[in-house]
Amino acid sequence: MPAWWRSLGLPGLIDLHTHFLPERMERRVWHHFHHGGPLMGNGWKVTYQWPVEERVALLRSMGVRHFTALPYAHKPGMAADLNAWSLAFAREVPECLPSATFYPEPGVLSYVRQALDEGARVWKIHLQVGAFDPALPELDPVWGLLSDLGHPVVVHASSVPVPGGFVGLSPIAAVLERHPRLRVVIAHLGMPEYAEFFDLAGRFDRVALDTTMAFTDFAQLGMPFPAALRPRLLELGLAGKVVLGSDFPNIPHPYAHQLHALDRLDLGEAWVRAVCWDNGADMI
Repeated sequence: MPAWWRSLGLPGLIDLHTHFLPERMERRVWHHFHHGGPLMGNGWKVTYQWPVEERVALLRSMGVRHFTALPYAHKPGMAADLNAWSLAFAREVPECLPSATFYPEPGVLSYVRQALDEGARVWKIHLQVGAFDPALPELDPVWGLLSDLGHPVVVHASSVPVPGGFVGLSPIAAVLERHPRLRVVIAHLGMPEYAEFFDLAGRFDRVALDTTMAFTDFAQLGMPFPAALRPRLLELGLAGKVVLGSDFPNIPHPYAHQLHALDRLDLGEAWVRAVCWDNGADMI
């Protein structure tokens, strides 16, 4: 991998969609992925069920200069504790961008402000797992604050791996109608609703998409990328609206396969450079 990104003239990689969680929660997530279920379909075996130190060492060895922890809450009372763990992790691992989450509950604005005071710079919500409407009134002050700050919010908003929760275009579009300057990053390139989320990125200046699992052999089997959208993909990437994401460690393939999947699109070195470094660097 380092030889590959050096050949493109890059200083490394910026991956805005990786996960690090408290160990007990992480192992439950891996079990969930492996055994499938109503939110996962058939699921898959996680490739990197390694100790955290080994996973960090791997990212460093591959040249991932900046990555994320991206905790996400699925019920009340979780987010503040997850934020405390995630921000402490980022203090120990300087390559990790300080990540935080939020959930519609009493006190949400208070703990979001606390996370900001402790350095949070990237946010994550999962509308399928969390099963909440992002346009709920108790979240409006949070969206307004993050919009003013320009912090990226990685939002799992599409129907992947299976429909459920408040996914699809309408829920997050309703938030953007009220906060059009919000810097939302649509996870997984919006698959399988690629066209709808590409249109959303075209409508709002600060909406982008991450490449997480898109174009990989695994994704192409069940949710293939439409060839007709290739020109839009090229345009969005060169416009700063596509960033690298991998979902490491929760993936059914080696990390390098995500980069191979981008490379074989043959959209040009300028596009690959933009997606793998420039766009993420501008965003953070």
